[in-house]
Amino acid sequence: MQGTGVSESATAGAARGAEERARLVGRAGVVGAGTLASRVLGLVRDMVIAAVFPLGATDAWWVAFTIPNALRSLLGEGAVTSAVVPVLSEKLAKEGDAAARSFFARVRGVSLVALAVVTVLGIVFAEPLTRLFAGGYAPAEFARTVALTRAVFPYIFFMGTAALGMAALNANRRFAVAAFAPALLNVALVVFALLAYYLAEGDRVQWLAWGALVGGLLQVVAQWPALHRIGYGGLPKLALDPDVRKVLRRIAPLTFGIGIYYVDLVIARRFLSELGEGAQSWYSWAMRLCDFPQGIFVMALSTAALPSLSTLAARGERDELAKTWAHGMGLAMFVAIPASAALVAIGEPIVAVLFQRGNFDAVSTHETARALLWQGGAIWTVAAVRQIVPAFYALGDTRTPVIVSALDLCAFIALAVMLKGPMGHVGVSVAVAGSSAVQMLLLLAGLRWRMGTIRGGDLARSTSRTLLASVAASVAGWGAARVAGGLGAMAAFAAVYLLAAWALRSPELKEIGGALSRKVRPAR
Repeated sequence: MQGTGVSESATAGAARGAEERARLVGRAGVVGAGTLASRVLGLVRDMVIAAVFPLGATDAWWVAFTIPNALRSLLGEGAVTSAVVPVLSEKLAKEGDAAARSFFARVRGVSLVALAVVTVLGIVFAEPLTRLFAGGYAPAEFARTVALTRAVFPYIFFMGTAALGMAALNANRRFAVAAFAPALLNVALVVFALLAYYLAEGDRVQWLAWGALVGGLLQVVAQWPALHRIGYGGLPKLALDPDVRKVLRRIAPLTFGIGIYYVDLVIARRFLSELGEGAQSWYSWAMRLCDFPQGIFVMALSTAALPSLSTLAARGERDELAKTWAHGMGLAMFVAIPASAALVAIGEPIVAVLFQRGNFDAVSTHETARALLWQGGAIWTVAAVRQIVPAFYALGDTRTPVIVSALDLCAFIALAVMLKGPMGHVGVSVAVAGSSAVQMLLLLAGLRWRMGTIRGGDLARSTSRTLLASVAASVAGWGAARVAGGLGAMAAFAAVYLLAAWALRSPELKEIGGALSRKVRPAR
């Protein structure tokens, strides 16, 4: 009888794991669709900003926006969300809806206080913060960046609030609103950039700060009806009970780990501020283009996977946890590897067709493409890291990612110091790519030890098929770029990649294609 009970439990666990894997692509598709809308609008936003504002203005904007954006990731969608979702998922699985809602109200109260304090401190200490990121600027450019940083800093309050709402929605498997709301930031920035172009006089870049604040507020407002429908719209409570302290204990090492990553960013921005006009902007345009393919599916898959991995870990179903993680990793590589290949093979034609107009000239196209060659080539390693880290969080291990992040920082600094002199802003991009590879390899080794397996055979077969299809697509895209320019190159790359994946019988193509067809199939 005991053996029968164990067998039934294992069967039930396998069924739950299969169910989570079956739903993973669908959930990621919802998040990906919203993120696609946001990224497309973000690309439009960047095209408008690049065309409207000269390099000096965009250099200041990228530094000013980086500072609260980095803190948003620390206090909002990075550490807080990664700490809240596993605990909230555990509450839902073991204690039910009422306990989960009460817990969220208490976390919300502590979060609002923390965000308010950080916002005030950021406004007061905008000058020393800017000096960390842009100490190499000339006095006039530095003063302009300080003023812009002070104006945009309250953005963190709105975005941190929206990120916590996203955590509640994701834990309850309500991905749509949380996925589509960030697009509102890009809409606001496009509108205010155009208003600055047509209406403003003087230093028009300040209008971008107003656009960021309006966009952050709109995201909070857009989430409210969905949170209210699932019972998470109640008043926040300020209480440091054991559950909230559990989240705070998780946040501390997570914040440290993510903070190490943003030390990379501080150092990168500081180095770039010493490399002359345009370095900040060229590096940033390349980074934004890399964010586009990652955001469409890779980050969406990571977001959708965390609740599933957390649920399986909370139930002690380690074998299903490993299968679900490997399944998600294969799907992520199916998108990330060809994205890297495309930006390496046809990066410059892509930059030209998207950005070369107005204040963005041929020199900016070439310099952005040089940075994109290295940053784009590292998309697949960054994607791998984004899939590995949630598995550690689901297992309650926040220490290993912190240790690896510290080693990653050392690799970045060493590479950047060696390369920024001879290679300029491109050297900083090389350092980013190299340190990301180090981080991926160390995290994979740690996860294999932590889970017992990473199902390497399954991953090797999946990745080999994806790599072969990407090589074929790169050759086709490179050839098409010489004949038909950027648009033709992108079309040829996509067509050949999909055809090659079909010929190689990639199960990822069938799975993603099936999920997409179900989304667009009309109801009967």
